[in-house]
Amino acid sequence: MKISPEHLKLKFPDVEIELLNQISEFGEVKEVEAGEVLIRTGQHLTSVIIVLSGTLKIYREGEDGGEYFLYYLKNSQACAMSLACLRHQETSQVMAIATEDTEVLLIPMIKVNEWVREYQTWQEFVINTYRNRFEEVLTVLDHVAFRGMDERLEFYLKKQKSFLKKGNDIEMSHQSIANDLNTSREVVSRLLKKMEQRGMLKLHRNHIEMLG
Repeated sequence: MKISPEHLKLKFPDVEIELLNQISEFGEVKEVEAGEVLIRTGQHLTSVIIVLSGTLKIYREGEDGGEYFLYYLKNSQACAMSLACLRHQETSQVMAIATEDTEVLLIPMIKVNEWVREYQTWQEFVINTYRNRFEEVLTVLDHVAFRGMDERLEFYLKKQKSFLKKGNDIEMSHQSIANDLNTSREVVSRLLKKMEQRGMLKLHRNHIEMLG
């Protein structure tokens, strides 16, 4: 499925019309259903992935089989991992899963390289993609390496609330949170109960209500 330059202009208002026409010509729109895996560890990628609508959740799989949540991708954000893998002809080191029905734009790597040389706005987009995702990964690493699980959980919940923007409610099971933090459901449930006792949140049957 194609996307018009006019629609692209809404997503990328600072990009010149000539480049938007190029993206419209060579890019392909793919619809991804909630829960569908878009990228798997070890997969050979052929296109750079940009989110047009919806949300992708990016994970890193550990050698022990655990999954480590890295960051989300939303409107007009590109997957830096797909850029890096394609540029170095490597297989994917991450997983990408749609948390809701999502539309992504797939752009062939050969065009990405051409546009970096020809268009300043695209070069800036690629550089900003690397920088923003790198900063997010550093933040995650800081919490994994230097913070206790209670601090990691608090940081994680605040990030879910701010990024998903669904009010004060976080619709996730204790097991899903434990998977993202690579810990056990029992540990998450115990820490959530402590946070509830401290007045930071309220636990409901199917969601967590943030109070702070």
